[in-house]
Amino acid sequence: MAKQQRKKRADRKTNQRHNEKQMQRNVKDRLFRYLFEKDREALLDLYNALNGTEYRDPLQLEIVTIESAVYVVMKNDLAYILSGTLSMYEHQSTYSPNLPARFLIYLAQEYQKVIERAERSLYGTEQISLPTPQCVVFYNGIKEMPEERTLKLSDTFENKKVKADVELTVRMININYGHNVRLMEKCRTLEEYSQLVAITRDHMLAAKDMQTALSGAIDYCIENDILKQVLSENRAEVLGMLLEEFDAEKYERTIRGEGREEGREEGREEGEIKVNRLGTLMTEAGRSDDFLKSLSDREFQKKLFAEFGLEEEKKKA
Repeated sequence: MAKQQRKKRADRKTNQRHNEKQMQRNVKDRLFRYLFEKDREALLDLYNALNGTEYRDPLQLEIVTIESAVYVVMKNDLAYILSGTLSMYEHQSTYSPNLPARFLIYLAQEYQKVIERAERSLYGTEQISLPTPQCVVFYNGIKEMPEERTLKLSDTFENKKVKADVELTVRMININYGHNVRLMEKCRTLEEYSQLVAITRDHMLAAKDMQTALSGAIDYCIENDILKQVLSENRAEVLGMLLEEFDAEKYERTIRGEGREEGREEGREEGEIKVNRLGTLMTEAGRSDDFLKSLSDREFQKKLFAEFGLEEEKKKA
């Protein structure tokens, strides 16, 4: 009995630590959200670009992103209400077929907040007015995706023979640089963010460590008037967000937690990056025959092991 009680206490502590870590991860700002929540005019431009509207007053925007610890089921990236429309945005570098289910949870939480603010009862006789939802995912992963696609909640339902009484659609937009050009032209911040990500990836292929790569990418963008003001005035904060978002080890842990199939797919994508890095190392070593000779060099071996996260085999005593 005492052993079981000790195990229960240990399990509770483990769960508590896990929940605390999860909440700490959730409260970290992502650069995409930071840019648009900080600049209401840019957010209004984005809304107009997506909806073909011409709103001009940023003060009309009401930010309702889920923040409070009361709503800790899931936290969305950005949500706001404008003219009776609830826009919910997610930024993703990894495609997930579960996005509609996640947005369903976001929507339920957002509607709960709306109803509580209105101080109305769901059991009352008067109809409650709810803002019309729009669910959008901005995708900029390295896996090839179409310009735009629609994801449906009904695709996840088990019994396809029965007509579902609930549907939710998500608009997934590819914002990798060079895609959705007309959308980018209408929202300069989105275009410059897309450029920043592309430049960051290029620098990561060439630099020897992540911080050097990200600092170099920020310098390049400032010099070329890409998000210049934000990067100049908030350099340390932006660098921290980029380090968090491009943290390869954390990324791999997340993928492993989401499942083996997705992990294999992301492993192939990561492999492409490592192949490019190998090419860079070969270039540094000189011609291919010089590169093969250098493999026998102890210092070069250490460099390879460090570069690709491998452990050297320990010699037996």
